[in-house]
Amino acid sequence: MKKFVNDPQQFVPEMLQGVALANPTMLRYVPEYNLIMRADAPRDDKVSIIQGSGSGHEPAHVMAVGPGMLDAACPGDVFAAPPSDYVVETSKLLNSDKGVLHIINNYTGDRLAFDMGRELAEAEGVKIGTVLVDDDVAVKDSTYTVGRRGVAGNFFVIKALGAASADGADLDDLVALGQRVNSVTRSMGMALTSCIPPAKGSALFELGDDEVEMGVGIHGEPGRRREKVRSADEMIDELLEAVVSDLPYSSGDEVAVMVNGLGGTPISELYLVYGHVHDELHKRGIAVGRSYVGEYCTSLEMAGCSLTLVKLDDELKQLLAAPAEIAARIF
Repeated sequence: MKKFVNDPQQFVPEMLQGVALANPTMLRYVPEYNLIMRADAPRDDKVSIIQGSGSGHEPAHVMAVGPGMLDAACPGDVFAAPPSDYVVETSKLLNSDKGVLHIINNYTGDRLAFDMGRELAEAEGVKIGTVLVDDDVAVKDSTYTVGRRGVAGNFFVIKALGAASADGADLDDLVALGQRVNSVTRSMGMALTSCIPPAKGSALFELGDDEVEMGVGIHGEPGRRREKVRSADEMIDELLEAVVSDLPYSSGDEVAVMVNGLGGTPISELYLVYGHVHDELHKRGIAVGRSYVGEYCTSLEMAGCSLTLVKLDDELKQLLAAPAEIAARIF
């Protein structure tokens, strides 16, 4: 294993400390709960939006904290759900007069942690709503979950809810909005290589030099099947067909398109993928209203990508275009 690692058990805390130190006016770090939160949170004029999930998917979720996005994130260790007490204490620290919203990716560990955390926090007077993200069309059930997994489409739920919360939306309205965004969002990914969790020190799974995993999960869970490497267009056509046909998206729709790198894919390759996706959507009569190319939800250094489509309407376009500031910025 060749990584910038000291003690593998301290990998996540050291990373979180670095995120906070790089953004001292915007973020605050609470090490007891792996908590990255906005320095100005909580605010009683807005619902506080929280997510947890495992580390190793950066910039999701700790680097998506900031104005117009999340108010806090309390991740667990690499690829592990946060302990329920992290959820409880984060919910209490972020409690506002308008309440707290939990965004939960559909993984068994995340759901158990947040369900227990919600119950305990509500017993102490915190008003909490929840939104479940399950945008992955690859498989219905997998190693980590019952039902579809929550993957890169999570970004669009965060962005829309962050903008609406900043505008003063109530908790019930945010829950309904989050459910609506999730309902029009579909994703699927593929892996070209595995990745190495620091605590494990070896590859999470093995792929032959001429193999890819089609429909891989962001923790390395098996996908639909393992197959031989083909041309980029042929492999991406399979992702596109799976995503487009699931909702389905139809001629006349306007969509947001995300080509998300899984951590080890050059940006040049991601733009090659995007160009093909854009052309194929045009052939289907599907207009691209917004585009996102880069790393939004990774799997450490895994090479590969995922494709996400979101069916747009006027409200969602406005929310996605609203200003936001987060740690994962490049300028």
